[in-house]
Amino acid sequence: MTAKTARARAPASERSGAAEGYRIRLFSLIALTFLWAAWNIAAAERPNVILILTDDQGYGDLHAHGNPHLDTPVMDKLQLSGARFERFYVSPVCAPTRAALMTGRYYLRTGVSGVVPDHLATMRLDELTIAEALRPAGYATALVGKWHLGKFYPQHPNRQGFTEFFGFRSGASPYYDATLDHNGKPVVVKEYLTDVLTDRAIAFIEAHRNQPFFLYLPYNAPHSPLQVPDRYFDKYKARGLNDRLAAIYGMVESIDWNLGRLLAKLDELGLSQNTIVIFTSDNGPAGRRYNAGMKGTKGSADEGGVRVPLFIRWPGRIQPGTVIDRLAAAVDIFPTIMDLCGVTPPAGKPLDGISLAPLLENPNADWPERMICSVRLRESEGELRFLAAAGIRTPRWRLTISRGKPSLYDMKADPGQTRDVAAEHPEVTAFLHRAFNRWYQDVTRDGIVRFPVPLGYDEEPEVKLLAPDAYLWGHVSVKGKVPWDIYWIHSWKDTEDHVWWDVDNVRDGLFEVSVSYAAPGEGPAGRILIEAAGRKLEAELPCVRPRPGETGRNRRNLRMPLRETLVKAKTIRKLGVVRLPKGRYNLYFRPLTQLPAGFRLNGLILRRLESGAGER
Repeated sequence: MTAKTARARAPASERSGAAEGYRIRLFSLIALTFLWAAWNIAAAERPNVILILTDDQGYGDLHAHGNPHLDTPVMDKLQLSGARFERFYVSPVCAPTRAALMTGRYYLRTGVSGVVPDHLATMRLDELTIAEALRPAGYATALVGKWHLGKFYPQHPNRQGFTEFFGFRSGASPYYDATLDHNGKPVVVKEYLTDVLTDRAIAFIEAHRNQPFFLYLPYNAPHSPLQVPDRYFDKYKARGLNDRLAAIYGMVESIDWNLGRLLAKLDELGLSQNTIVIFTSDNGPAGRRYNAGMKGTKGSADEGGVRVPLFIRWPGRIQPGTVIDRLAAAVDIFPTIMDLCGVTPPAGKPLDGISLAPLLENPNADWPERMICSVRLRESEGELRFLAAAGIRTPRWRLTISRGKPSLYDMKADPGQTRDVAAEHPEVTAFLHRAFNRWYQDVTRDGIVRFPVPLGYDEEPEVKLLAPDAYLWGHVSVKGKVPWDIYWIHSWKDTEDHVWWDVDNVRDGLFEVSVSYAAPGEGPAGRILIEAAGRKLEAELPCVRPRPGETGRNRRNLRMPLRETLVKAKTIRKLGVVRLPKGRYNLYFRPLTQLPAGFRLNGLILRRLESGAGER
C-alpha cells in the first residue's frame, strides 16, 4: 500500500543526515510497513476497529495530561493500555479533521473547506472513506454520532460506506430531545445524547460480534450547547469551578463513563483481544481552560489548537505503555487502519497520510522528517474566503502565519510559544513559509468549491434552504453564530435587497414551498416573490404575533445561557406549489413591497410532491 507524502529539503539547521542515510531509513520504513501488513494478513481473523472521536476536547481535557480538576479514569487507563502519541495533529476546527480522518487526505482536497455554513462542510461523493474501504473485506460498518461531512442527500453516511447510521449530519445537536437520523429516517431521543449514542454503539457490537466490524463513534460532547446531567455538573461546581468549566468537565467525564461501558462490553463478549480501539479528538478546546501549557485554542493554528490526544489499544499486539513522540496527523488514521487490518483499499485518490503501524511495533523505528500543515478558512458574505489561521510544524519548529506575517517558535526550547524567534532564524522562517505556500497551492489545485443544495431525491423529499447557505444582495446580512441556533437574514431596507440559493434539482417535479420567517407587528408584512428558472410564485406574508414565553431556550440541564434570538417569534407559512425543472440554477427570494424593519428570513422549505416529467 502506498501513501503520498510531501517532503521538502530542509535548511541546514533541520537536516539530519546525508542522502544515503535517508535512503536507508526510508527503505527500512517501507520494509517494516510491509512486514506489519503481511503479519496481519496472515492472521486467522481480521481485527475489529472502533474509532472514537470527541468534539472540542483539547489535549488538556484529561486527568492523565495534568488537568488537576478533571476525573477521567477510563481515558487515563486507555492511554496506558496501548500506544500514546505525544505529537498528534488535527485541523483547527472539526469538519476538516473529520474529512482527513475518513479519507487519509488533506481536507481541502476532499471538498470540505470549513465548518459553517453547511456547504463548507460537504465532502465530495467520489472520496473513499474508511468504511468504503473496509466493507469489501467483509466488515460491518456503522457510524453512531456526528457526521458533519454533508448535511444534504446524497452526501449521507449510508452513501459513504456506512450500512448503519444513527446520529446527526450537521455541526451540533442538543443533548436532550434531539431529532436524529437513523438510516435516513428521523427519530427523536429524549435521554442524554452521550448515553444514547453509547447504547446504540453497544447494540451494534452485540449484533456483529461474529464478524469483523468497523464502528466510528464520533461523540458531539463536549461541544456546545453545554448540557450535562446534574450528577456531573454538581460535582465540578463543588470543586469551585464556574458554570462553564463545570459543564464542560462534566460532559468529558460523561464520555469517560460511557467509554467504560463500551470497553466493558468488549470484555464481556470476549472481543477485547481482537479489537483495535482508537481514541482522539477533532481540535483544541473551545475557549480558554487548562491545556497543558500550550498556546492556542480551537480555531487556532498554534500548538494548543491542533494538538490532541491519540491513543491506540490492541491487546497482545501493541505493548502497553508505548509512548510515541514522532509527528503524526489525522490523515494517518486511514492508512494505519488499512495496514493493521491487512486490507488493501480499492484504487482511489492518492493518500496524504502514512501508516503509523511501524511506530506501534517500534517507537524508535526510522521515520521521515515530516512537516504537518494546518489551516483554517473562513467565508465572508458567501463569497470571500481568506486564511484565518495557518501554520506548519516540524519536529523542532512551529511557524504560524497571521495576516500574512509569519512567526517562528522553537518548540523544543519554548513549547509554550512565548517567544517569536523569526528574526533570529530568517533562513528557517523563509523556508517554512515557502513550504506552507507550496502545500496550500497543492491542496487547493481543484479549487475551493461551494456546493449547490441538491433537490429532487426520493430519499430526501424535503429540503431546507437556510439563511447561512444563501447568497446575499444589497443591504441584507446574516446574523447567528452557532449551528444549533437560528440564523436570520435581516436589514431589508428596500425592494432591491434579495437573496438566492444555488440549487441542483435532479429531476423535474412539483414542489410545495414554505417560508420560515419573523415579522413582529400587526397586519401585512409585505408581498414576496419566489423565482427559479423562469418559474414564479408570489405570496402575501402577514406579521407574526409573539407567543408568550417563546424564546427557544427551554433546554434541559442547560448550564450556560444561549444568546437570545433576534426576535421572539417566528412562523412557517406555506406559499404554494411550483414546478421546478431539472438542472442547476438560482432560486430567489425577492420582496415586491417594502418589508418591515423587524423582518427576519430564516429560510425556505421545499417539499417534493411528485416526480413529474424527466424521471431519473
